[in-house]
Formats: sequence, C-alpha cells, structure tokens
Amino acid sequence: MSKRVLITGGAGFIGSHLADDLLQHGYEVRALDCLLPQVHGPSMERPDYLDPEVELWVGDVRDRDLVRRALRGVDAVYHLAAKVGVGQSMYQIVDYTAANNEGTAVLLEALVERPVERLIVASSMSIYGEGLYREPDGTLVAGSERPLSQLKERNWELRNARDQILSPVPTPETKQPALASVYALSKYDQERMCLIVGRAYNIPAVALRFFNVFGTRQALSNPYTGVLAIFASQLLNNLPPVIFEDGGQQRDFVNVADIAQACRLALEVPEAAGHVFNVGSGTQTTVSEVAERMARLLGKEHMEPEITEQYRTGDVRHCFADISFARRILGYKPRVSFEEGLGELAEWLQGQIAVSRSQQARAELNLRGLTV
Repeated sequence: MSKRVLITGGAGFIGSHLADDLLQHGYEVRALDCLLPQVHGPSMERPDYLDPEVELWVGDVRDRDLVRRALRGVDAVYHLAAKVGVGQSMYQIVDYTAANNEGTAVLLEALVERPVERLIVASSMSIYGEGLYREPDGTLVAGSERPLSQLKERNWELRNARDQILSPVPTPETKQPALASVYALSKYDQERMCLIVGRAYNIPAVALRFFNVFGTRQALSNPYTGVLAIFASQLLNNLPPVIFEDGGQQRDFVNVADIAQACRLALEVPEAAGHVFNVGSGTQTTVSEVAERMARLLGKEHMEPEITEQYRTGDVRHCFADISFARRILGYKPRVSFEEGLGELAEWLQGQIAVSRSQQARAELNLRGLTV
C-alpha cells in the first residue's frame, strides 16, 4: 500500500515539483494551498502544471478545521506554506508573521492530535544572514552585519577591525543564525517550532534550509520571488534587470529538481530525523553573472543591467552552501548544473507572460526608507 503525503503550499513552485517527484516514486499526494493571488494570479484557479493525480485542497493553513481534515489518512507532511520575500516582510509584518508563524503553529497543534511518521519543514538560507568568511590570516569567522556608515559609502565587502576585506567561504549548518529580516525570523521560527514540537511528541522532524531555488513554474509576476525569476520578468518586458549594490554578491543557485530530490530523501532516510540540512548546489555565482547569462539566453544581450548602488534592508553580501552534511547523511547529490537549469528555464520562459512589478516593489521599499 502506497503512502499518502500532505504538502502545504503544494500547488506552488517548489511544492508542485516535489509532488511530481513523489508521484514518480509511488506516493499519493495531497496538497493544501490557499492559491495566493500574488503567486497564482487573481483567478486563483488550480495551476495547469499541477499533476492531475494531486488531490488539491484549497484553503489556508491557519484554518484549524481544514488542517485537521487534511491530515486524515496522511503518513507524512511537508510544510512548505509560507509568505516569501525579504523586502516585503519588512513592511507587511503582520501578514508574514501570521502566515508563517501562526500557520506553522496551527499545523503543529493538529499534528499533536494526529502524529505522522515524518514532518519535513522548508527553512531558508536567509536565517544565516551573512555567510561564513575567512580572515586574511586564514581564521574562519561568522560574517556580521555591515555598518550603515560603510554601506552609505558604497563600500560593499565585509571587513575586519583592521579594515581588511574578508573572503567568503561555504556556509555550514553549524553557523549561528543572524536574523536580518522579518522573513528570516519567521523561517527560523518555523524550523525551530517543528523540531521542538517534533521532539516533544515523537514526530520525527527534519528542517531543510533551501538556498536560492530556481526553475520552471516560478511566479514571474511576483516581485518578491527568486532573483532569477525577477530578472526574467524584467527582460521579457524589455526592461533591464535591476541589481542592488554592485552585483558582486555571491549566491548558491540550486535547481528545483534537486530541491525535490532532497525533500524526498529527508522523508526516506531514517538518519535524517531531528537534523537540519543545507540544500544548495554547492557552487556560487555572482548576481551580475546571473543577469548577464539570463539576458544572453533570452536574446537580450543588448539590455545592460541597471546597477542601483543601493543597499536594501535585510540583504547580505555573500552566502552560499556547504552541502557536505546533506551529502553524507541524506545521500543528496545535485544533478542539474546551473547551465543546464538556466537553459531549461529559458526554454520554458518563451511561452510565458510576465507582468513586471519590480519597479513598484522598489518604490515601496524606497518610500519606507528600506534602501540606502
């Protein structure tokens, strides 16, 4: 008899890819999703890309009765439902806290009444703040928030007390969190709540810290989605990609198919229970390079990115993943290279219509003094 899995946020970008992977491996999939207009558009209809075999329940994860019903007959839960966006979280504070923190609390109270074999929660690399760095003498140090006075001088790199530039290195799970936005705080709360309650009530829980996820099905008209989708939306509308700071920020871009793989392994590997894992590609790329490659693939090489030389509250300079723990415990191995994933994304984009709202989002941040 196949196992039934509930995915909160299961009709979204990551959730739908995870559903595909689970169905291919013999699981039954139920999705609970509120079909948020910012992500799914105003029609709030079942997405065409969602496999017909997925049993979709439309509703909010904060609806106690609905969540209890959705858990009936379920063997495991993936908790992906969350509002996503560092910048937006800094002015929609109530919305982010309610959706992410309260939504998780409602789910956990329901799970206490009806435990499952495993709970996997989507966490985020944003909880690290700055990544791990190396001093010129080779000493490893946790990156700290850059002083506002330094940012106003457009001096972007992290420096030590002697004004020497620090070199970024892969960030492991052992780095202490440095929560620089309401979104990061809410993701850390989701992670901790699931692990704490899971331990207390003997519900094996796993937290996966996703790095910069990209791939097909991203919400192109959502200005708070991943940077690759935002750049694509701008280019498809013949607008230049907008880059904060100088574009030299380094990130770990991981394909959504590899995220789905890690999620399934977190369910199937017994030793995963109780642990936190980074899920990334294990490589790093600058934001400027991403913009240039995206423009080239879409035939928009002539469209030079707009470098704002502005700092956005909550942003960090460098953070990319050390995935050695996930490799060792989960057997996780990224399969889709950045080049291959970009090519697949560019092909998918040819048939998409995107409404660029990046200028509106930027204006919201400027209006509230959230850029420097």
